[in-house]
Amino acid sequence: MSILKARNVAIIGASGALGKALVENLSKNNDTKNIFAFSRKKILFSSEKVQTHSIDFEEEDSIFRASNCISKLMPLDLIIVATGILHDINLYPEKSLKDLSTEKFQKLFLINTIGPALVAKHFFPLLRRDKQTISATLSARVGSVSDNQLGGWYAYRASKAALNIIIKNSAIEISRRNSNSIVVGMHPGTVASNLSKPFQKGVPPGKLFTPELAASRLLNVLSTLRVEDTGKCFAWDGKEILP
Repeated sequence: MSILKARNVAIIGASGALGKALVENLSKNNDTKNIFAFSRKKILFSSEKVQTHSIDFEEEDSIFRASNCISKLMPLDLIIVATGILHDINLYPEKSLKDLSTEKFQKLFLINTIGPALVAKHFFPLLRRDKQTISATLSARVGSVSDNQLGGWYAYRASKAALNIIIKNSAIEISRRNSNSIVVGMHPGTVASNLSKPFQKGVPPGKLFTPELAASRLLNVLSTLRVEDTGKCFAWDGKEILP
């Protein structure tokens, strides 16, 4: 499926740096007619194609209500979940076991794993069944067990590894009602955003991407996917990230 043929699109996490860039990019596509942009913080877009709605991962009823904003007469071609949390004012990535806490695990799993899983529960039934569809959720390379050589970041790594299982499971289930569906995880690289801000000094030259560049690259990768790729995780350069 070419992303250019995605007529009806849902972007969850539209107020984030990358989510906003994805909405702006797709709104310029002539074939895209309707963009449903969901976020916890209210945000406005200039394009008439964009309809904004609220969503809160901390309440499943909010996710359910958000899904009801999409008419069954406009089945979705593309869903992108562009949400995620690594740190906040009170939480910081762990460097060692002594830094672990129940609070960190609960908060990161709620946003990084449970939220996207509930989006799949309520939004995937809205995908069209007669043509190819794509559902992509932001994952992370650090969620790969085989790629982990540094350790640390316990809750974040674990939440993304668990997310990858959700992606694999849902890909298998969705394929039973639409054999042309594609469900994948996406690693956008290090994007200049609030999520990466405390760690940008350690990013190699040329590896800190603007949200606009990251959005363009992710959409380019999505446009090259085949049905055989469903259930996998891909980086911004199109390379598969192994579990």
